[in-house]
Amino acid sequence: MLNTITYHLTALPTAVCPTAPPQAQKYADQLMGYVLWGVIFLFFVGVVVGIGSIVAGRVFGMPHASKAGIVGVVVVFLAVIAYLVLPGVVRAMTGSGCI
Repeated sequence: MLNTITYHLTALPTAVCPTAPPQAQKYADQLMGYVLWGVIFLFFVGVVVGIGSIVAGRVFGMPHASKAGIVGVVVVFLAVIAYLVLPGVVRAMTGSGCI
């Protein structure tokens, strides 16, 4: 009796593996595609605004605006690097998703 209970308690956590409903992958891929292109667009907008701030700061003699634009561009590039690296780190830590 005790061996059966122990077996069920140890076997239960390995049997839990979440799966998506049938036909759901198509919609998940579509949603992730929208998110991916939205984030890429926001990165592009951040770089354009940063460069615009640098140029406007130089043209109008506002050094603080130029410095803020440089910081903005650097932050966008750091965010791009994090966007590329962090999903791999999370995937490595969580494994296959089965508990």
